[in-house]
Amino acid sequence: MKEIIMALDIGGTSIKIGMIYDTGEIFKKWEIPTDKSNTGVSIVDDIWTSISDNLKELKINSNDLLGIGVGAPGFIDSDNGFVYEAVNIGWKDFDLAKQLKDKSGLPVFVENDANIAVLGENWKGAGNQSRNVIALTIGTGVGGGIIANGSILNGVNGVAGEIGHITVDPNGDTCNCGSKGCLETIASATGLVRQAMASLEQKPHSILADYYKQEGTVSAKDIFELASNGDSDCKHIINKTGDILGMVIANMGVTLNPSKVLIGGGVSKAGDQLLNEIKKAFHQYALPRVSKVCEIKTAELGNDAGIIGGAFLVRQKLRGIKF
Repeated sequence: MKEIIMALDIGGTSIKIGMIYDTGEIFKKWEIPTDKSNTGVSIVDDIWTSISDNLKELKINSNDLLGIGVGAPGFIDSDNGFVYEAVNIGWKDFDLAKQLKDKSGLPVFVENDANIAVLGENWKGAGNQSRNVIALTIGTGVGGGIIANGSILNGVNGVAGEIGHITVDPNGDTCNCGSKGCLETIASATGLVRQAMASLEQKPHSILADYYKQEGTVSAKDIFELASNGDSDCKHIINKTGDILGMVIANMGVTLNPSKVLIGGGVSKAGDQLLNEIKKAFHQYALPRVSKVCEIKTAELGNDAGIIGGAFLVRQKLRGIKF
């Protein structure tokens, strides 16, 4: 059998678990619910019980695994796999790598979940193993990851790549992080809905306002559908969002000078509506020398990016492999 790596993508609702061949193909994958009760104290036990059950079923000895690669939310010390804080799980000063090592007897490596996703996308997805990459995950929030000269950028204490917390409007709405006008307050699914609510309050007789009165709610998906059906207010929201994202990417472009920018997450599934606006704005704001060599693409791996990235992390740490 080919060598196998265990990979985990820990989320606030579920934990994705994968057995990944050393070549990057998925051997088996499954999910378990995330038990956030009692500040997530049972999560590691739940993970190892599930892994052990599957190894037993497949007649694979844990000693035959290369290691465990983990993507976890929050602020991570990737040198020792320590989670400073993961608010949506309840962890604070949580020694994740040590706990998993003690359970498994295997080498364990931990990275922020957004960083893990960009490793996966760059290894087996849209990044095509580029050495300088920016990834944006646009969902309920805005996540990000950066690969610079072949390696994930972490910074001094794990904050590098938190693209969603770039300030784009100092007088804007308050973000979950406590700052005002972060990119996440505008460009996330939540931010799109916030823009829609402001629009229908200003225009109580618009198509968008009528839709809200009829349905009692409006989602990011609704905004894209209304825009595709010709609603000018929803088109304006998408255009504004794409303009701001394109400007942020252009500004980051003079820092990293990437060859790829990868856009993933639930909002990216809306198709070319938003992506085309991002590209237009990027080429408008970026230095020509930056935009000439940079391709903006939709991510390809979806929910598998995290576990594939976890496998790459193990290869990178054990073998010194870079892109």
